[in-house]
Amino acid sequence: MRFQVLGPVIAYDDRGAPVALRGPRYREVLARLILAHRRVVPVGRLVEDLWDEPPTNAVGAVRTFVAGLRRALEPDRAPRTPPRLLVTEGHGYALRPAAEDVDAWRFDEAVRSAATLPPEQSFALLSDALNWWQGPAYTDFADAGWARPERSRLTEQRLLAVERRAAAQLALGAAAAAVPDLDAHVAEHPWREDAWGLLSTALYRCGRQADALAVLARARRMLADDLGIDPGPALRRLEHDLLRQAEYLDPDATDPTVRVWEQARAAYDSTVAPRTRTRLESTAGLMRDLAVTGGGGLAAARAHRISAVVAADDLGDAELTARVIGIYDVPAIWTRSDDPAQDRRLVAIAEKTLLRLPAHDAADRARLLATIAVESRGALPVDNPTEAGLRPLRAARQAEEIARRLHDPALLAFALNGVFMQSFQRAGLAHRREAVATEIIAVAATSTMATYEVLGHLILIQTRCAAADYISADQHAEAADTLAQRYELPLVEVFTTWYRALRASATPDLAAAHAAYAAAADSLTGAGMPGLDRGLLPLAHLSLALRQHETGVIAAIDPRTDWGPYESWVEPTLLVARGELDRARAALRTLISPPRDLLFEALWAIVAHAAIAVGDRETMHRARTQLAPAAAETTAQSGLLSVGPVSTYLDEIDALLRSPVRRKHSR
Repeated sequence: MRFQVLGPVIAYDDRGAPVALRGPRYREVLARLILAHRRVVPVGRLVEDLWDEPPTNAVGAVRTFVAGLRRALEPDRAPRTPPRLLVTEGHGYALRPAAEDVDAWRFDEAVRSAATLPPEQSFALLSDALNWWQGPAYTDFADAGWARPERSRLTEQRLLAVERRAAAQLALGAAAAAVPDLDAHVAEHPWREDAWGLLSTALYRCGRQADALAVLARARRMLADDLGIDPGPALRRLEHDLLRQAEYLDPDATDPTVRVWEQARAAYDSTVAPRTRTRLESTAGLMRDLAVTGGGGLAAARAHRISAVVAADDLGDAELTARVIGIYDVPAIWTRSDDPAQDRRLVAIAEKTLLRLPAHDAADRARLLATIAVESRGALPVDNPTEAGLRPLRAARQAEEIARRLHDPALLAFALNGVFMQSFQRAGLAHRREAVATEIIAVAATSTMATYEVLGHLILIQTRCAAADYISADQHAEAADTLAQRYELPLVEVFTTWYRALRASATPDLAAAHAAYAAAADSLTGAGMPGLDRGLLPLAHLSLALRQHETGVIAAIDPRTDWGPYESWVEPTLLVARGELDRARAALRTLISPPRDLLFEALWAIVAHAAIAVGDRETMHRARTQLAPAAAETTAQSGLLSVGPVSTYLDEIDALLRSPVRRKHSR
């Protein structure tokens, strides 16, 4: 469960869908408990905050609201089991989500962390964090006295983040990109002298000294006319330094790369009219390149891409929309979406555009089909196939057929990426993905498509891990890193670092393995990949404990650990380790299958471990059915973590299922 307060107050379930709350009072109680930051709020205080003149049954009403919230927030909690999220303590209530599950808490941490990071990482982290805002904090309760101090504090934090992000942009030599946001920022918040200074510096670094000085003059007039004060020492000193063209103000002045970029940008802005369709296509193409640059590039690219697609769709031009969607052929390796809601919207527009596109536009049609296949990652039906669920699989095959017919290498590489994303119909298909990856490398190498050549090597890391051929996987990791260094593709290192942590996990030195995974998790900071990041580190630590049969270590895991999307499949094993066998059985009874993706085998093996421990024959049958096709493989299909060979779990299940007598069993 995740909570949004940076905008309207909303709770989201683990699939990203809003949770239905019964009414405004329920939402207000939730908001008030979030504001308490895991601390207990006495019932009396809740009554005071909710009503100016409390009704006679106010305490009973609060209890009703809390009971309703518990049903909504923990729908799978078994009867008579204590709540884990919204708890009762003494004469009050506390909401106990993980720190990462509340956007405001994550935002505070991001602002704190960014202050200690190098400019590139700071810019990336703050760009991500500012995108979390969906309106003023606690929008629904703007007039509530209990919310006012926190709303003011968060607003100040946001303004600080905008300014620190701009400072990071300037440090990175991206002055022109910083100007529009800073201009809007000072217009809305004219009393922030630091913002005026940043805007003036950015203009100066764009070669606009006169505009930079005019900005400071404007700030001086505004402060004098409205507040009757002069600018502070920092602005006065900056004005003096601008007049004498102090060297420190433009450290990139002699960098030809920066100069060429700024000149090209200025020429484009002065030549191409703001409302032309060309700008939409150019934006999409630029976002394609931005997505692989690391830092905040990927998150920014996603945000601007969907904006360009929606703008093109609003124009009603199917061919333009197809080009804007299709030009973003960024290779994708991870099978869980970073932004499910955005991807669903993108796929819906792509499917609508397909129906409107002229039949002769085969290449654009193939790119739309490939986009549907790639952006529907992890969407294969979990248990029962449906027509809608199989649509992305068919889209992948159709895109591949068209690309082969057109003999277009770039289009074929994109289509094969879609085929890869839709190759998880069942366990044990690593050999198919290996064939896809081999062809991607061959096509990319002959057509100088470095990003797709890297993609092929990353897929082969996964497939070789599935086959326990780590020597070959090492070679593909080295090849991927070499290409990444040559073509400046920093995000590749995230996956190769995680792979090397997996390799470290095979050594007897568990402390080194845990440290390697912690370092791998650090590589995800600011990378803009929440679909990969959330819950992965604790899952990796759990995989180490399972492989070493360290039940005590598992039992000692903090109950507040954020398992992200993996919680429901991990929970039975945690309960077993703590000796809560009845709760483990209850959790297994209601468990649905994990998503059909790169962690499918590993999550089913973790479920099998719990089922074996409690003698749940039905779940053992289910696990065996799902894992049997991968009997000759490991659970390291992801190239990131492993809980051992699939055959280990199948053998234990078979041994128990052959036994007519139910008996306790532990691994």
